[in-house]
Amino acid sequence: MLLTSYNFVIFILACFVLYYLIPKKFQWVLLLAASYVFYFMAGAFYPLFILATSIITYFTAIWIADRTAKDGEYLKTHRAELSREEKKAYRVRSNRVKKGYMLLGLLLCLGILAVFKYADFAVENINALFAAFGSERELEYLDLLLPMGISFYTFQSIGYLLDVYWEKTEAQRNLPKYMLFVSFFPQLIQGPISRYSDLSKTLYEEHSFDWRNVRFGLERVLWGYFKKLVVADTILAAVSVIISDEYYSGAWVLLGIIFYGIELYADFTGGIDITIGVAQVFGVKVQENFIRPYFSKNIVEYWRRWHISMGTWFRDYIFYPMSISKSMNNLTKVCKNRFGKGVAKRVPVYLATMVTWFATGVWHGASWNFIVWGLLNGVIILITGELEPLYVRFREKFPRLTTSVGYKGFQILRTFFLMGCLRMLDCYQDVEMTFRMFISMFRDFDPAVLTLEEFAEFGLNWQQYLVVFAGTVIMFLVSLAGRNGSVREKIAAKPYVVRYGLFVILFLSVILFGSYGVGFDATQFIYNQF
Repeated sequence: MLLTSYNFVIFILACFVLYYLIPKKFQWVLLLAASYVFYFMAGAFYPLFILATSIITYFTAIWIADRTAKDGEYLKTHRAELSREEKKAYRVRSNRVKKGYMLLGLLLCLGILAVFKYADFAVENINALFAAFGSERELEYLDLLLPMGISFYTFQSIGYLLDVYWEKTEAQRNLPKYMLFVSFFPQLIQGPISRYSDLSKTLYEEHSFDWRNVRFGLERVLWGYFKKLVVADTILAAVSVIISDEYYSGAWVLLGIIFYGIELYADFTGGIDITIGVAQVFGVKVQENFIRPYFSKNIVEYWRRWHISMGTWFRDYIFYPMSISKSMNNLTKVCKNRFGKGVAKRVPVYLATMVTWFATGVWHGASWNFIVWGLLNGVIILITGELEPLYVRFREKFPRLTTSVGYKGFQILRTFFLMGCLRMLDCYQDVEMTFRMFISMFRDFDPAVLTLEEFAEFGLNWQQYLVVFAGTVIMFLVSLAGRNGSVREKIAAKPYVVRYGLFVILFLSVILFGSYGVGFDATQFIYNQF
């Protein structure tokens, strides 16, 4: 069920009416039922996979929590009769058991994800190796249908399991409530990847009807529809043509970077706006996932603003644990003795960064494009860190220049095009073609090829180009206005006529200019494939 479909709107309206009519103590039960109905409508067998992941992590977390409580009680009871060495030995044995539970849960959940998402990728590469060594042997592809949102709910479940293991959160003892945390339907398609400690604060609460809260949620949903239907789905036609053929090289590649940047932003943030808005209608608070990423002045800042929940997940569950692990500390000591402090202090950062970004690339998709994309992000981030002392000296030497609006604008554009070049790996069919098209921007750049006749070949008329341009300007102005406070709060402070007039205009814009209707198949959100 598309979030932009009439079926989804009817589904939400039905859930909304029931939610505020039934006794409040059953509201979370309705959300659980709605989540599984929503998932069932995407695929009849899909609920089985999300249920399996939920049960695995639920019971594994319970076992770990029970063992932790048992250990604490045992040590407290036998505190006087146990020596320090005996207590230490007991903790070591206990931690080994809890680690075993944790690893079992991780292996089972990641195993499900690996089979459905990466099995055919592995087969493809094994077959390529066979061919490279002259063998005619060829493995068969499994051709399994990827369950919707499997990467999101798997990583959300794993995050919960690790938080319980590290004693950062208490285990949820109510299985249906935990199932709701894993399957909460507004965020099931494209995130964010919520933490249990954040989402549970409002997910299970009893909510009374609050018109201001509902209005704010509906406004956010409408804004998401505007981004998705008016901007993203309209410009998608042009993007699809540009990236489909090597004929569109040189200056067309640069234009494709700009167009795809607009489409990607409108698609991703539009989907998150719908997610946050729908959740707010039910009184549930979902964390922000994008904070004006295209205002970033460097790649590090960009990844603090873009898909925030994904970035913090990889940081907290892969980068930090790996960089401070016992094995890494031992490696650091070896490097310090052999190569000095300079190398030793970089080893954990470099290794953890590259492993984290490799995992990020793999998470995005079973493709060498995404793996190379992830590794390039890691390399550029490390280079940025190494050059930071030079940047500091430059800022100290030219303070007036580096604080000027023009220089900040240059930094923003530089970051946009840098990330745009990396995002080319999202677009083209393989790594080789991506690099050929990237090189063509410099080798064959000729703005004269950007003719009106060629633009007409993309399937858009001049009115649609005007709509995309106007929509992009509006998104930019709204982002600009949001730098110093909530735009919805600012609009709410306006007179009644202005306040509702703006949203009537926005609603009519979606109806009149949105890319849907007879003969049009609304596209799914890009992140739905994950």
